[in-house]
Amino acid sequence: MTRALVEVRSVSHAKGVLEDVTLALPPATLTVLAGRSGSGKSTLCHLIAGVMRPSSGDVLVSGTPAHRAADWATVSLLPQRLALEPELSVAENVLLPAGLRGRVAASGLLDQLGLAGIADRPARDTSLGEQQRTALARALVLTPTVAVLDEPTAHQDDEHVQLVLDALRAAVDAGTLAVVATHDQRVIDIADSVVRLNSGRVP
Repeated sequence: MTRALVEVRSVSHAKGVLEDVTLALPPATLTVLAGRSGSGKSTLCHLIAGVMRPSSGDVLVSGTPAHRAADWATVSLLPQRLALEPELSVAENVLLPAGLRGRVAASGLLDQLGLAGIADRPARDTSLGEQQRTALARALVLTPTVAVLDEPTAHQDDEHVQLVLDALRAAVDAGTLAVVATHDQRVIDIADSVVRLNSGRVP
């Protein structure tokens, strides 16, 4: 049996946002967090990514508390607020984690996500959908152990949704555990597992 890479142990957070959630997520899989708006998906993403600590319980990545996994190659995040550097080009934004850490970047992401033609364009001069794909490429650029992706198909037309789906599957094939919060049935349909949240609980 494959050992869990991400463990969420009896986690509750912020007066009912999450209530006694327990999960064990294996490596190199696509796990979807599904549920209505307000069900706790984004909060659980932030806890797994280590940008927040749970009010109670534990969130572990490879046995270490998630908030201590500070390396983008261990846990990366695509937040709903994309936090791109507006003055940098699309390519510079994508490659930023690799440059800051002196790491080798995964090849082909700009082509894979339909960004090669605008690689030299400042992020501020791109559409919201292009910015979304830029932030996704940035999250995947170091082939992270865990990629936490909040609504990666947002602002995409059908053609670009397919590019995103292909990129998610390619990341998993390369060894990444992709944890994806989404309402999009197209993402749910390709998932290896689906965790359904309802009012902060996993039924």
